[in-house]
Amino acid sequence: MLAAEDLHCSRGQRSVLSGISLRLLPGEVLGVLGANGAGKTTLLATLAGELAPAGGELVFDGRALSNWAAAELARRRAVLPQLPSLAFDLGVREVVAMGAYPFPELSPDALDALCGDALATADAQALADRRYASLSGGEQQRVQFARVLVQLFAARPAGQYRVLFLDEPTASLDPRHQLLLLGAVSTIAHRHRVAALVVLHDVNLAAAHCDRLLLLADGRQVALDRPVDALTEANLRTVYALDARVRDHPERTGQPLVLFDAP
Repeated sequence: MLAAEDLHCSRGQRSVLSGISLRLLPGEVLGVLGANGAGKTTLLATLAGELAPAGGELVFDGRALSNWAAAELARRRAVLPQLPSLAFDLGVREVVAMGAYPFPELSPDALDALCGDALATADAQALADRRYASLSGGEQQRVQFARVLVQLFAARPAGQYRVLFLDEPTASLDPRHQLLLLGAVSTIAHRHRVAALVVLHDVNLAAAHCDRLLLLADGRQVALDRPVDALTEANLRTVYALDARVRDHPERTGQPLVLFDAP
C-alpha cells in the first residue's frame, strides 16, 4: 500500500504541509478536504510521486516512492489533475486511449474494449466521436476521467495494489455527473480493491461517497477518520473558519449532514 509517515510537503522554498501520516488502503475512498490553499493538491502531487517530499517517509508497496521509476508508477497509479490540459485537438477516443500509453503490450482489441468500458463508466459514450476541443469543460472532465480509468485497468494482475488520485474531479460537473463520478469511484474502489484518494470541496458529497476523510488546515492534519467522526463542528470551524451545524442525515443512517452558517 501507499503509506506516509510524518510527511512534509513543500512548493519551492515554501513549506505547505508537515506531519502528515496516513495509509491509502485497498478498497477504500479517502477524501481530502480543506480551504483554498490548505495544501490538498500539493499533498496529492507528493503522494502520486510528482513532487518530492521535503521530509518524512513515503513508501509505495514496500519500496520508497523515490525508488520507483516514472514508467513503473504509471502502471500502478493513475492521476486526474485539477486542470487537465491538452495541447492538440484530438478525437475523444484518442484522448481516452492515451491512458494505455504505459501498457504497450495491450492489443488493439483489448484497448478498444477498455476504452468502451471507460467511456460508459464516465457517461461519455455519446461524446466518443467528437473532437476534444469542441467539448464543454464538464464534458472534457468526463473524457479525462475515462482516460484515467483506462490507465487504472489496463493491467490487472491478481492482487496488485493500485491507486487512483483525483483532484477536484467534480468542480466542472453538473449535479448528476458529480454523483455519477463519485459513485463510480466508490464502486471501483470497493469492487476492485483499488485505493482512491479524492480531493473535494463539497463536504456533503465527501460524506456521502468517502470511507474516510482527511481534513487539512494551517499546514497540518486536523482529522483523519470516518466522516461521522471527522466532520465535527469544532473541526469544521478549524478548517473553514466558519460555524457549522452537523446533523444526522434524514435519509442515510450514519451519514452526517453539514450546514454552514453565513460568515
